[in-house]
Amino acid sequence: MDPILIAVIVLGGIALIAAVVLFAASKKFAVFEDPRIAQVNALLPGANCGGCGFAGCGGMADALVKGADAGSLEGLNCPVGGADVMGQVADLLGMAIANGEPKVAVVRCNGTCENRARVNEYAGLRTCAAMNACGAGETLCGFGCLGCGDCVKACQFDAIHMNPETGIPEVDEEKCTACGACAKACPRQIIELRKKGPKGRRVFVSCVNKDKGAVSMKACKVSCIGCGKCAKECQFEAITVAGNLSYIDPEKCRLCRKCVTACPTKAIRDVNFPTPPPAPKPKEPAAPKAAVPSASSAGEKAAVPSASSAGEKAAVPSASSAGEKVEPLKKEEAKA
Repeated sequence: MDPILIAVIVLGGIALIAAVVLFAASKKFAVFEDPRIAQVNALLPGANCGGCGFAGCGGMADALVKGADAGSLEGLNCPVGGADVMGQVADLLGMAIANGEPKVAVVRCNGTCENRARVNEYAGLRTCAAMNACGAGETLCGFGCLGCGDCVKACQFDAIHMNPETGIPEVDEEKCTACGACAKACPRQIIELRKKGPKGRRVFVSCVNKDKGAVSMKACKVSCIGCGKCAKECQFEAITVAGNLSYIDPEKCRLCRKCVTACPTKAIRDVNFPTPPPAPKPKEPAAPKAAVPSASSAGEKAAVPSASSAGEKAAVPSASSAGEKVEPLKKEEAKA
């Protein structure tokens, strides 16, 4: 027999046996995947940002399907897609989902160039992680923003930028999806996801410095000193003081802003509130008018002396007194 033909037959037999074995193994060890996972994954935005708490949208889709089988989607939310995407997912899975309040990234540091003086010069790798590993950075504050922009690089939605004048990152509320990538990238944890609030209004402590008051004030003029005045002023028990630092619970805060006025260092910020109208200037008191004398008062000041008073001051000598003085003259004349 031709050796080439023998080789083909042998190789064909081996391939056939291997195919049968692989087919049997695939059936034996097959892993079932719910087709709904692919459908849910198609509805998600595909950003794979990790803001939902999973490694990517695939993990989130799997968790949503499993949650639907368990009867609840509580705690599962896609911050990028928001309420619209979660509503579509809930309709697909035949579930009802509560609309959660939108959140936004908040930079809890107000250590601008004006408030926090630079005392050092860093010449190493220009990243927040590297600078934080070397020490306090270029200022005396070992808790505040380092200003290298790691949060800016981590954001996939171009929602956070460094302000060149202040050296502090600023969040664009319209673009922010609250994915939390910037918060994870910050080595000092100064970025927090908080409720966006009604009309975007929020009140928060813009400081994370846990040093004692005197030390923190040397590092930054607007740092929290942990005095507790804000907590005493709050009627809703929304403020706690721990580790020389105040914190406002967004779940309890009623946006009354009494703590803002009570803070002696202006470490508490209120955002997107209307500017109060300027206080009216106090009116200057009018100059007193000269009083016009009335008829009665004029009569009192320029009164014509009465007969009795005139008689007292310019009394005409009586006859008896006149006689006493005149009689001696008559006697002297008679003698003469």
